[in-house]
Amino acid sequence: MKPEDFGYNDKLEQFRIDNNLHDFEVGRVIAEHKERYTVKTAKGEFEAEITGNMRFTAKSRVDYPAVGDWVALIPYESGFAIIHKILPRSSIIQRQAVGQFGEIQIIATNIDFAFLVQAVDRDFNINRIERYLILCNSSKVSPIIVLTKTDLINKTRVSEITENIRSRIKNVPVMAISNETRDGYEAIMNCIEKGKTYCMLGSSGAGKSTLINNLSGKILMRTGTISRSTNKGRHITSHRELIILENGGILVDNPGMREVGIADTANGLEITFDAIFNYAQRCKFKDCTHTNETGCSVLAAVKNGSIDRASYENYLKMEKEKAFFESTVVERRKKDKEFGKMIKNYKKDMNKNKY
Repeated sequence: MKPEDFGYNDKLEQFRIDNNLHDFEVGRVIAEHKERYTVKTAKGEFEAEITGNMRFTAKSRVDYPAVGDWVALIPYESGFAIIHKILPRSSIIQRQAVGQFGEIQIIATNIDFAFLVQAVDRDFNINRIERYLILCNSSKVSPIIVLTKTDLINKTRVSEITENIRSRIKNVPVMAISNETRDGYEAIMNCIEKGKTYCMLGSSGAGKSTLINNLSGKILMRTGTISRSTNKGRHITSHRELIILENGGILVDNPGMREVGIADTANGLEITFDAIFNYAQRCKFKDCTHTNETGCSVLAAVKNGSIDRASYENYLKMEKEKAFFESTVVERRKKDKEFGKMIKNYKKDMNKNKY
């Protein structure tokens, strides 16, 4: 199998040439297990680790390899390899790390399309879909909404849910499928292109693993049942993997995410809630918070129904989360800077005491 079969392109090859990486093999990270990686190359798959220098110079989690990354590595006959460099990423899907304020968690890199998977039979929530949309729009990844388990509700209810999404979320494809009957699978297969990478995002129990198994025609992922006590999905996929489908599409599976913390450092919020931002341009005050100000065009649009009230309320919540994350990042950087200054002064005093 050639690297082009799992996503390698001319831009990456040019980078390899320009940076004199001729003596290195190139491969793609297809699985991650606590800082050990499985890398797929033209010569096969290798278990790999990063160099000590990469580990030493890494400033954050973003500087470590992630599933989807292209890397320059040296493979050995034993099946082990050393990763020396991460090639430029075309996209990074990331969220706020759970329980680590101000820290980023990379979900996957070099993704072209994201399937936003949600089951229609239990905790269906458009607000959660909008959260995933922010992740995609921040990363310049094209989203596709996939509604699963349609065999568990009647067709009228499926149509209602689909129309509710389309009336609130514009210009994003919505597909309704059943993993049991395979109804709707043809539409999904038709949108998967050879050489393009697709990511699965969704809560545990939404049917992602079953969908992957069905699309690949193999039992690649273990599937689980819904917990009766919590009515939530059990975590089955505990790490990220990359799968190549028979039609040439490349699929990344991710662990189910019950928490989707917003870490929007780009304009994902603006793209996701573009209607709100468009009305905001007409507000009387430039620093309008769109909550209680006189002359707020956003509030007027919510009142007359031009903006969906539920979407507006979700926007305010996401904006607050984004602001909190950004302030936490600033505070963390300030503390790191102060700590670095303290260490520097300590070393200076130690050197003085030697003489």
